[in-house]
Amino acid sequence: MSNNTSNHLVNPAAREAMEKFKMEAASEVGVNLKDGYNGELTSRQAGSVGGQMVKKMIEAYENGMK
Repeated sequence: MSNNTSNHLVNPAAREAMEKFKMEAASEVGVNLKDGYNGELTSRQAGSVGGQMVKKMIEAYENGMK
């Protein structure tokens, strides 16, 4: 089995910032994340956190273009 995945961070120092970003997004959509494993989340909860992160990244990009 290959260990080649596309979900790695190019800059390892960015890991902490991404964790903070994820926690902020989860808080905004009302999902209670904890440090470490969050396997008890439903697909809907996990999707809402990811969706909020994407929404914020798009908004930041659009604001940077202006």
